[in-house]
Amino acid sequence: MKRTLLSVAAAAAVIAATPAAVSATPWEPIRERQADLEHRIDQGVRSGQLTRREAGRLRDQFRDIQRLEARYRRTDGGRLTPGERADLDRRYDRLSQHIYAEKHDDQTRRY
Repeated sequence: MKRTLLSVAAAAAVIAATPAAVSATPWEPIRERQADLEHRIDQGVRSGQLTRREAGRLRDQFRDIQRLEARYRRTDGGRLTPGERADLDRRYDRLSQHIYAEKHDDQTRRY
């Protein structure tokens, strides 16, 4: 009887935790994030929302993160540890915020 109750309690705990995991933002692979960020920078330049100087600084930040990722991958046979992946995610989040801020700062490229 105790064993059955424990099994039911464990199953209920797993089921209760599932909606929280499903509702969380899905994880996006690093390569997809990189492509998205590059596209946003390019689009900002084309639309005039980013000046050439702003785009250059954003691309420099982007390349710095890519170099860090390459260094991480060299130390562990091409794989990222969970901590390294989390660090890169934070850095890409920060870069994404910078792109947004620069695109919406009312500085426009002069034609």
